Amino acid sequence: MKDKLLNWLNLVLVADVFLVFLGFGWLAIASLGKAAGINLGLDLWHQLWQPVFNPALGILMGGAILSGIISWISKKFLTN
Repeated sequence: MKDKLLNWLNLVLVADVFLVFLGFGWLAIASLGKAAGINLGLDLWHQLWQPVFNPALGILMGGAILSGIISWISKKFLTN
């Protein structure tokens, strides 16, 4: 059960990492485009910050902490 939970959690976290990296790449490129006077979707990125990227960062941080706590508990109490 614990292994299945950890595998599922790790799969979700890997997908979330890619979403966060995609958002960061979009922000960087759109910011450079805005500085150059080219519209590359920075306004859309700002609209998506609160409903998409902010929760993705929270899930990533919370999942990493939860994964670490589960691993620590497993090593501390379930090792022979």
